[in-house]
Amino acid sequence: MKAFFSEIRGAVFATLVLAFICCGVYPLVVFGISQTFFRGKANGSLIVDANGMVHGSKLLAQGFTADKYFHPRPSAAGNGYDAASSSGSNLGPTSQKLNDAIKDRVAAYRKENGLSETEPVPADAVTASGSGLDPQISLRNAELQTPRVAKARGLSEEKVRELVQQNTDGRDLGVLGDPGVNVLELNLALDSPSAQQ
Repeated sequence: MKAFFSEIRGAVFATLVLAFICCGVYPLVVFGISQTFFRGKANGSLIVDANGMVHGSKLLAQGFTADKYFHPRPSAAGNGYDAASSSGSNLGPTSQKLNDAIKDRVAAYRKENGLSETEPVPADAVTASGSGLDPQISLRNAELQTPRVAKARGLSEEKVRELVQQNTDGRDLGVLGDPGVNVLELNLALDSPSAQQ
């Protein structure tokens, strides 16, 4: 019986020590390192203005529908752009529902951007990303939206293109992926007083 309680005592002690290390010390060390060296990323890559107002995260799309804004990719997350319900539609290439949705989106995109019936539409303009929250659009998508945004804001297309370039993220490590335009950052830049000059 003594040996049994000795084993139990050792197991309980080991459990408490591991709980202290794994559930206390380790998380605090990781938290400290992240807050010291990666504060912005650790706190959600938030976009904060000079007055301290948070406008959103650089990593999450938001729904913009007004003509004066660049529009993000469609979203299948919850009721649209719901970060608490991130997901894709799970519809495959043989899905009639997906094909119908894409046809409707292509027609709507051409109409709102004044494109001809034969103008190719970028895939990212009519399909949702896997998360439904992809914050970027392709350069081609931004180029096609530029005339609409410039007209709605009374700006020159050159000024809007300049802002697009300033809010374009390059390839990862200089070679991976394609450049993308962060829609939230671009729309905030368009709303800034300096964009009107």
